[in-house]
Amino acid sequence: MRVVVLASGRGSNLGALIDARREPDARFEIVLVAGDKPDALALRIAEAAGIATLALDPRGYANRASYDADLFARIAEHAPDLVVLAGFMRILDPSALAPWVGRMINIHPSLLPKYRGLRTHERALAAGDAIHGASVHFVTPELDGGPVVSHVELTIEPDDTSASLASRLLPLEHRLLVATVDLLAQRRVSLDRDSVRFDGAPLAAPLRLTGRTLAP
Repeated sequence: MRVVVLASGRGSNLGALIDARREPDARFEIVLVAGDKPDALALRIAEAAGIATLALDPRGYANRASYDADLFARIAEHAPDLVVLAGFMRILDPSALAPWVGRMINIHPSLLPKYRGLRTHERALAAGDAIHGASVHFVTPELDGGPVVSHVELTIEPDDTSASLASRLLPLEHRLLVATVDLLAQRRVSLDRDSVRFDGAPLAAPLRLTGRTLAP
């Protein structure tokens, strides 16, 4: 499977994908890493791994629609099977996104549908939640609202802060994203309108990560 990764920041999830694609049994390759910040560490990580990069600064475009149209036109030149948003901090224009629905996923640091948007760790703590986690979902025009493919859960400890929660969750995010991309590369997960299918059957609830394995 040919994968394009979009990232805006430090690239830790990208790094996990790069490590996974080096494994002898890897079923995917990363053909491009693109971002909206030319100085993003994610682009440097990709360059060090010998992966093609693309940096497009939104300030050079009249509006979001024109930026996204150019971005995805350039992405299409690499003929990806899957686009992965790994810390890409932009809301995508619906018309640019439309052709990619079902071929684009995002990793989000909450157990969706809880806590869409930002400050998810703070919000989980403020709500008194006992369990936090991360999700991978198909991207649709609704912010963090696309059908959820997979979850990983983390118990919130009494002394947790938003910083400690984020730090403890991050390695689980890495495993979740790699495992989900691997299932997509095996063609075991797909989007059928608003329903996620796993091994051909509708998925009643998101797949759960145990260790490094996803299962219903």
